[in-house]
Amino acid sequence: MGYVFGIIIFVLDVWAIASVINTNTSLGTKILWIALIAILPVVGLIIWYFAGPKANYR
Repeated sequence: MGYVFGIIIFVLDVWAIASVINTNTSLGTKILWIALIAILPVVGLIIWYFAGPKANYR
């Protein structure tokens, strides 16, 4: 059952990183957010959800 949780976290992290890439923030900010999400997958995802830049899907 643990692998299902891992797959879900992986998919959510990929989605969060794609959202960070699609923002209008500076390159340095994008790199920091991507590093945070990649290094701390669960905690980084939670922090990004509440405080991170959101994508501009237009």
